[in-house]
Amino acid sequence: VKTKKKNHGRCHTFSLVNGVRIEQSEGMTFDKPKFVKVPLNLEPKRLGSMGQTTVHADFKDHVQASQTEAPAWDVLDRHVLRFYGQFQESVVETNLENYRVRQCVIMYYLEDDTCHITEKKVENSGIMQGQLLRRHRFPGPDGYLSWQDLRVGGELHIYGRVIQILDCDEWTRKYYTEMDMEQDAALEPAVDSFAETQFEIAGGGKPRVHQPRSYETVYREQRIGGGHINVNMQQFMEWDRKVCRFYAVFDDLKTPQFERRPFEILYFLADDTVEIREKYPLNCGRDAFPIFFRRGKLGRGQAKVMGPLDRLQRKDELISLDDFNIGQSPELLGQRFFIYDADDFTRRYYEKELGMKLVEAVDVRLPERTVPRPKTPPYTGYGTWDDSMGSVHSLAPKPPKKDLVKLFENEGRILRFTAQLYKAKPEEADRLFIVNFHLFDDTLSIHEPPQRNMGILTGKFLEKSIHLNQETGALFKVDDFMPGNVIKVYNREFEILDMDDYTRKYLEEGGVKRHFDLEAVLQKLREGMRQQYPLARDIFRKFDADHDGVLTQSEFKNALIKWGFQVTEEEALIIMKAFDSRKDGQISYNEFCDTLIDEDYTHVMMKQRPKLNQEVGDYPQLARTKLEEQGEREKIRAAVRNMGDVVYKHNANFMRLLKEFAHLTHENTVTCEQIVQALDTIGKTFSLEDVQRCVSYVLPDADFDKVEYVPFLKSVVTSFHDLSASR
Repeated sequence: VKTKKKNHGRCHTFSLVNGVRIEQSEGMTFDKPKFVKVPLNLEPKRLGSMGQTTVHADFKDHVQASQTEAPAWDVLDRHVLRFYGQFQESVVETNLENYRVRQCVIMYYLEDDTCHITEKKVENSGIMQGQLLRRHRFPGPDGYLSWQDLRVGGELHIYGRVIQILDCDEWTRKYYTEMDMEQDAALEPAVDSFAETQFEIAGGGKPRVHQPRSYETVYREQRIGGGHINVNMQQFMEWDRKVCRFYAVFDDLKTPQFERRPFEILYFLADDTVEIREKYPLNCGRDAFPIFFRRGKLGRGQAKVMGPLDRLQRKDELISLDDFNIGQSPELLGQRFFIYDADDFTRRYYEKELGMKLVEAVDVRLPERTVPRPKTPPYTGYGTWDDSMGSVHSLAPKPPKKDLVKLFENEGRILRFTAQLYKAKPEEADRLFIVNFHLFDDTLSIHEPPQRNMGILTGKFLEKSIHLNQETGALFKVDDFMPGNVIKVYNREFEILDMDDYTRKYLEEGGVKRHFDLEAVLQKLREGMRQQYPLARDIFRKFDADHDGVLTQSEFKNALIKWGFQVTEEEALIIMKAFDSRKDGQISYNEFCDTLIDEDYTHVMMKQRPKLNQEVGDYPQLARTKLEEQGEREKIRAAVRNMGDVVYKHNANFMRLLKEFAHLTHENTVTCEQIVQALDTIGKTFSLEDVQRCVSYVLPDADFDKVEYVPFLKSVVTSFHDLSASR
């Protein structure tokens, strides 16, 4: 019977075993890698609807093998057996002990059968400890040492030393149990004379690593001639780089102008030295030399110059930490420094080490100094008033800005007054002048109408420009032209006599209202729109600023202004109501077309449109409500769009937000406040209202106090393209 060949592969050097690339042939400098057997996990054969095939027998033969081989350096990586042992070493240099028992740790690496031995360091042992044998393959009974040769209770003979194995760790015991080699129970370590001495010093407990020094120990060491601790060095070791910082002010009365100068007083705990630094305010005019007193010992009272033959100052004559407290004014270098605050470390040090709690900071700020504003120089008359004031306000004047709103609202409005010369000469007593005040730019012009047999050349008396009223010292205002007032311009005084009817109505009504025939306005608006654009669609798109398909109150008012109709809010609503057939506060495209375009076919000849209803009713409230709804929709669109820019456009922010939410709570839900906090942590600032708008849009039924953050972020990503940036 001819057997079927199962392996059709060609011989090769490199191979792939369980997904690991290995070199399986041995060469001149290469040993074949160590292989170990591992369980083989294969899924059962899926027969499907066809049943068994001719290769099913081959699959069965392959599945019967429950184990396979894999490289040891891949399977047993970081698998280490740890044993605890001891060995004795003779001591011949002292008569206090004959031998020393040294404890060691044996590490066996399963991936390459290497070992290394270390010894734990013991203080004051007098011997070199640490690594005893570096990592390599140890010689064993039969060639190299293997893991089967290591047993608890056995001995390890290595390079002339005999190490007794006392115990192993829990993982090592578990490994040997899986390999059907149970380890024996742990043995007690031997105790030598050195260990007994350490136990006696520690009072029967464990050997003490560091024995704190006491004053009695220092005294006895000094009596027998031993070294003693340096007091200053001890203080330096304990308090090095620990500094108490006080904030103080010094009222400098020696300068021509009173000044309160801020300082920092640093007290170094390591050596009881003091340093004083001056904190210069912005634009104080002083040179940048902040060191007022360099670090050193500082005495109380006046500053003294010490020579080499002078007696050193005693400790009670030097500044100490007891002299500093909030609210006190210690005398340093002959000056009184008022301490008003201290930093957090100083407060903790006083409370913990000195048992004294510092008071709250004292406010030492002076009231802001009022700088007198120089008087505005008189107007010279050259150029306009705005140009001249630009040179007063700035060294590099800019062109004056025009008030476009004022120009638009008061275009063509001129107030006219009649006037005569004040205290005129007899020959000029009959002269009459017309004073014109233009409201849109506050300019003034004066002309003299012609009179018969006057003998004086009449016409333009004062050019139109911005002029100064010499009586008040300011520019002309409407109140300056009341009948009976006297104005003075270019040293000419005029007495206001009367005004025309338009000016009187303007002053009585607070601004003349233009009364429009709204029916005519509506017809002109329709004709003007149809003449400018051939299609109603283009007209509607022109005035639909936000492209939402409806015209709101503000958009319709802009359309009226576009055609030059300066109507009031109430009149604009009356015309808008004529377009809004459904009376819902906004004009849709169909309603706009029905009002703008005539009917193609009518049942009656010369059909007239219904007259315009002049009653407003509750329509202003409806229009205002729709306008507010539109504003809220725009805010929601902007909030969702900005959130999408953060989450969708930058993929890393998605995972960063998930991590921040996991740090804030252990639950799957967060509050809107926590969402704001997480966004602020990654550097994105959102208001609480915008986050709530975004949550209500992407998750309509969500509770603001329990928002599932994973569906929330997913919904933001999926809805990003639903809201375009511009429509």
